[in-house]
Amino acid sequence: MTKTGNRSSLTKAVVLALAVFLLLPAVAFAQGRGNGRGKPTDVFVNGHDARDGRTDGRGPNRDRDRDYRDDDNYQRDRRDRDRDRDDDWDRDRDRRDRRDRRDRRDRRSRDDYPNYGGSYQLRQTALNAGYNEGQKEGRRDGERRERFDFRDENAYQNASKDYNSRLGDRELYRRYFRMAFETGYRDGYEGY
Repeated sequence: MTKTGNRSSLTKAVVLALAVFLLLPAVAFAQGRGNGRGKPTDVFVNGHDARDGRTDGRGPNRDRDRDYRDDDNYQRDRRDRDRDRDDDWDRDRDRRDRRDRRDRRDRRSRDDYPNYGGSYQLRQTALNAGYNEGQKEGRRDGERRERFDFRDENAYQNASKDYNSRLGDRELYRRYFRMAFETGYRDGYEGY
């Protein structure tokens, strides 16, 4: 019996080893087929453990309050940028306005005539009328080959062309008119 007992135990051992050999890979293979667990592609997505929620905020543990805070910060930053841009535009506009006012003021004083006072309208009306009348008379005298003398012209002596009492002082008007008349006469006589 010993021979048969040894044979039967040997057979049992071989059958058992064969069964283990055949079943072991099947059991190991079947363990990864549960609810997606155990596969490396499901556990680690983009280098992090996806079972606890995704780091990009799309997983089950999404922090909605953080998203709202981020949106508020974005809106606040955007309002601040818009306000800063508007402030810059306002500052530039104010700078342009000051420059334009300064240029207008400088233009008034750049006409090479002294400023004896009076309103801007009185001064400009007298200077324009005097220059235009002087140029007209100077051109006429130059064409007729008359001598250069603006003091003998009636327009210079009267100095009241385009004067209106609403402008202000008549003598001040005449003073401006005569200065501009002399310049206009010279330009007209010389052919400008």
